[in-house]
Amino acid sequence: MWMTVRRTSCNLCEAICGVLVTVENGHVTDIRGDESDPLSHGHICPKAVALRDLQEDPDRLTTPVRRTSDGWQEIGWDAAYELVVDKLTGIQREHGRNSIGVYLGNPNVHSLGALTHMPTMVRQLRTRNKFSATSIDQLPHMLSSYLLYGHQLMVAVPDIDRTSYLLMLGANPLASNGSMMTAPGFGRRLKDVRKRGGTVVVIDPRRTETAAVADEHHFVRPGTDAAFLLALIHEVISLGAARPAEYVDGLATIETVVEAWTPERAAGITGIPADVIRRIAREFAQADRAACYGRVGVSTQQFGAICQWAIQVLNIITGNLDRPGGTMFPRPAVNALLGLGRGHVGVWKSRVRGLPEFGGELPVSTMAEEILTPGDGQIRAMVTVAGNPVLSTPNGRKLDEALGSLDFMVAIDPYINETTRHADVILPPAPPLERDHYDLIFHQLAVRNTARWNDAVLPKPADARHDWEIFRDLGLALVRRTAWSRRRVEVTARLRVSPRRIVDVGLRIGPYRLSVAKLRKSPGGIDLGPLQPALPAALHHKSKRIDLAQRMILDDLPRLDSLNELDGQLLLIGRRHLRNNNSWMHNSARLVKGKPRHQLLMNPGDLAERALTDGQFVTVTSAAGSISVEVASSNDIMPGVVSLPHGFGHNRPGARLTIANQVPGQSVNDVTDAGYTDAVAGTAAVNGVPVTVTAS
Repeated sequence: MWMTVRRTSCNLCEAICGVLVTVENGHVTDIRGDESDPLSHGHICPKAVALRDLQEDPDRLTTPVRRTSDGWQEIGWDAAYELVVDKLTGIQREHGRNSIGVYLGNPNVHSLGALTHMPTMVRQLRTRNKFSATSIDQLPHMLSSYLLYGHQLMVAVPDIDRTSYLLMLGANPLASNGSMMTAPGFGRRLKDVRKRGGTVVVIDPRRTETAAVADEHHFVRPGTDAAFLLALIHEVISLGAARPAEYVDGLATIETVVEAWTPERAAGITGIPADVIRRIAREFAQADRAACYGRVGVSTQQFGAICQWAIQVLNIITGNLDRPGGTMFPRPAVNALLGLGRGHVGVWKSRVRGLPEFGGELPVSTMAEEILTPGDGQIRAMVTVAGNPVLSTPNGRKLDEALGSLDFMVAIDPYINETTRHADVILPPAPPLERDHYDLIFHQLAVRNTARWNDAVLPKPADARHDWEIFRDLGLALVRRTAWSRRRVEVTARLRVSPRRIVDVGLRIGPYRLSVAKLRKSPGGIDLGPLQPALPAALHHKSKRIDLAQRMILDDLPRLDSLNELDGQLLLIGRRHLRNNNSWMHNSARLVKGKPRHQLLMNPGDLAERALTDGQFVTVTSAAGSISVEVASSNDIMPGVVSLPHGFGHNRPGARLTIANQVPGQSVNDVTDAGYTDAVAGTAAVNGVPVTVTAS
């Protein structure tokens, strides 16, 4: 018998917590937090422990499979690649290059190999019909970063370890461990803010786990956060407290456009009293170190772009951007911005509805209609990578129908789930514990500069493939079929370089002149220090200036006039749980155990008004459809608001997920509307959806 303890990081969410994994005779027997990690300091959540479940899950595919009339059958890797490339290139020859659609799920950004090799493979398809989880999540963050700072991933994060006033909207980092803000152990960091005498204020339609431990929590009507933020900006300017940096332009224009957004007007729309809005604005402006942060709740609504822009404007005009304790830009050891384009918006639009692309991707809300609507450019085949959009994108039933109508589909995924059950071929990558790892993206969003390289904890079986190897082999096969000779040489060379070599080069040319070899000597990670001021030199605009008066945002402000005063209409919002990871971690018994978490939360007053009782089944109906689900009475939910968690609904036939199929609940995305989007960014508006709730 032999035993060893290996250091690695959990790459299941944005917190990138360091963990110690005990391996006995080739099997994982224990996972715990690594106290030597300079970012997480020993913190882990239940998802990290579930890494063992992913490794040992009998439902996880380990070899490629193809659909036949007799069901799923195993197929060799080379035969699978040949079948996939034959089908994809054949469909493009017959119907044009845009007849192929690509959907990239959230886990891609958590995998080193996917980040280094998947983009090159996808580019060989030469299609404009690319979609990802970005447009049901953080797209407004990236749009505001592109407009204000010149790069889509130049995201300012709260310097939470030094702030004295933290204002959060639509964010629940005690459940998410931070999001677009890598802050493992957020609960401890929050306590430290208060120990320093600081203040934490949460604005949310639900009294979340984070709101429950904050100094203040105020309910806000879903979809109206923009009115609250504009009123804060109005008050800061009225107080004479606006003090933007010298390199900031456009304050006079902002003063004009927010003139009408008084606290009284915002109060009637949001439900937050005018005197509270005034006080928060004054306290934020007068705090010596303040940061405003908004997340999914303010991004995935009909005014998400305005919200994220307004959050940046508030931080900028109060002098809190690029200031210790305010919002700052990390300086990672590998500058991921160098490998990503600055971004662009509206270079082309979706065929059916005319929604704009951003950074080369179309809004996922358009995906089903682009498959189902006949005509030139109709999607005839799909490539999905690590995603389950049937459960995670708006109007899942319509997308389910659309995927079933395709001529061909290939999925790069370890599971036969609600989406991949439609695939003709599934190519399963090796699981996380069998992969080397370096976080290219989340060091770019971290509240402290650190770096760590981790070798795979377990050896990959000889007949398995890493995700980067799958992308490499598919990409090489595609380039042999489609590329002219010079381009073929360039792309082939790029695909053959390993992720380790790519990271090593990035480390060597990075600001700290590190290497993989140096990081391997410190497997617990290296502390590179707190965030440091970087502006204006770090701006990606040639002018090295920030213009607050962004025309595409200002032109959308009149649409806010459509917001009505509180009218009693029920509005649906989502929620996330700590023991959950979007739509794909319900096959872990240790995560799904405990109290049910699938119910519709509803205020007791709203229940009584409709003669409903706690625990009964109710029908939730929207413009997209209806579902039946148990209702739970909760004073933690604002009157006029109901809440369903994201990622449930494993009730479609053919999905081979043993434990998940036993998890109760309905998919909230069966009642979200694919036609309900943010007019500027095209982001799916899955929060603030009008619904009715009646007895089933």
